[in-house]
Amino acid sequence: MQHGWPALYTLLLWWFSTGVILYLNGLPRATHKWTMASATVLLGVSLLGVAVSASDTRVSGAYLAFTAALMVWAWQEVGFLLGYVTGPRRLPCPPGARGWRRVGHAVMAILYHELALIVLGAAILALTWGQPNQLALWTFGVLWLMRLSAKLNVFLGVRNLNEQFLPEHLRYMHSYFRQRPGNGLFPVSVITVTALAAAAWHSAVSMSLGAFEATASSFVAMLLSLALLEHWFMVLPLPSEKLWDWGMRSRAPRA
Repeated sequence: MQHGWPALYTLLLWWFSTGVILYLNGLPRATHKWTMASATVLLGVSLLGVAVSASDTRVSGAYLAFTAALMVWAWQEVGFLLGYVTGPRRLPCPPGARGWRRVGHAVMAILYHELALIVLGAAILALTWGQPNQLALWTFGVLWLMRLSAKLNVFLGVRNLNEQFLPEHLRYMHSYFRQRPGNGLFPVSVITVTALAAAAWHSAVSMSLGAFEATASSFVAMLLSLALLEHWFMVLPLPSEKLWDWGMRSRAPRA
């Protein structure tokens, strides 16, 4: 179970944290400032966890580094969905926008979010610089690259946009998505993520690795596997949103 427990932990944390964020985002707008404040406190604690775990090469250090990095990532997810960390453009994409003009509008709609990712990534890099436990940086890096791939594919066009996950105050973001059977980038993304996941799993099961290295590699491998699954969710006729029905209940009409 040296690989099974990290894989299961990653799966459960991915599923549960996504549902919690969706649930909090669906609560009345008056609660959002408190949600953001709480998330910011958690961000501080998580960055402390990144710093503490950076020199810890025990299995427990791998769990702490992975969890802390995931919580740092959760802050920007919360900030984006609550509408606090998006971009200077808060209008739908003009219907006639094409090519680089459409790209420019899309970038301005999420500019602050992208800058926040750079700042958070730089903070984790600084906290782990020269330290033996680099799992927090690997985790954040994988999440960043996989999210960038997903954003580009949604922008270019995929079958399932899952726009129901967007709250009312971010509905304009849907105008920057494109619904179509697929795009030229998608097969490249899938092949790349598959290769990375296979390489990570191969590294994780290597007999020459110690307990910490095997655990850390298993976390990265499972995260890449989930990213691959999310990419397929974009094009396959599957009701993937059903996985988080419980998190969407907060958006039910209120009396």
